Amino acid sequence: IYIRTPEVLLEKNKHLPNRPKLMVDIKPDHLKVGMFENQYYLDEKLSNKVKPSESLWEIDGEEIVITLVKALKGETWKAAFEGHNSINEVQVEEVRKKMLKERFQEEHGGFDFSDANISGNVPDPKSFMGGLKYGK
Repeated sequence: IYIRTPEVLLEKNKHLPNRPKLMVDIKPDHLKVGMFENQYYLDEKLSNKVKPSESLWEIDGEEIVITLVKALKGETWKAAFEGHNSINEVQVEEVRKKMLKERFQEEHGGFDFSDANISGNVPDPKSFMGGLKYGK
């Protein structure tokens, strides 16, 4: 997730007195971003569960970059947040193709699947051929 960094938090303003600190609160089903406790400018329910202890965030120039780790590997998310625009079925298929290639790459490290073409309907990566192996 990419969010524009508030002007006051940019590196060029680090000299300002009483400069607020960025607060990012990642819960299994909720994300909050703000500069003051109980004053969040992003406060949204996630569409699927994440692993807060494995998720992370950083300020990268003018963007806040939040990387959420899915609780269920191989799960296709149609949107990051509940009630927000979701991707269409064609986009879901493209995401599944990408995840399937990533899964093949993970399971067969000596091969490069980056240029592989997958045609037709893509099976659900979390259940295809015995499903994903958790805990790796």
